[in-house]
Amino acid sequence: MAEPLPPLQVSRWLNVDTPLHLGMLRGRVVLIHAFQMLCPGCVLHGLPQAQRIARELADTPLSVIGLHTVFEHHAVMGPEALAVFLAEHRYAFPVGIDAPGPPGDPFPRTLRAWGLEGTPTTLLIDARGWLRHRHFGVEEDLMLGVRLGYLLQEAEAGRSP
Repeated sequence: MAEPLPPLQVSRWLNVDTPLHLGMLRGRVVLIHAFQMLCPGCVLHGLPQAQRIARELADTPLSVIGLHTVFEHHAVMGPEALAVFLAEHRYAFPVGIDAPGPPGDPFPRTLRAWGLEGTPTTLLIDARGWLRHRHFGVEEDLMLGVRLGYLLQEAEAGRSP
């Protein structure tokens, strides 16, 4: 699978001073972790994994981004609650809040545009901006590490498929 992604549709960014868009990250591998702060798989596995990757691979051409994409329990997962959640758990990577869908649609815009099945979902984008991997559910550290290593090696060598 190698395909471009539609743009992120984010209503607000946390943990970053300047709003991000995928085009500004060209030349870097991007790991996007789509999550909800009340999703058990996200809280127990996905978010800690993203934080470890961001910390351990900080000196590589990798950007780790969270996408808070709420499709249930909207009333309790607002921006203020998310900001407290991120601070309490010390998640320091940038987190975009997926823009809400049109009236009557519980699904956020990026989730729908990217065809995500739910949370947790991990996406890997190569240095030229193409989606190279998508995984719904918890992904094993070793497999994700292998995939990241391959994409980082490509980026550092200036290669793309």
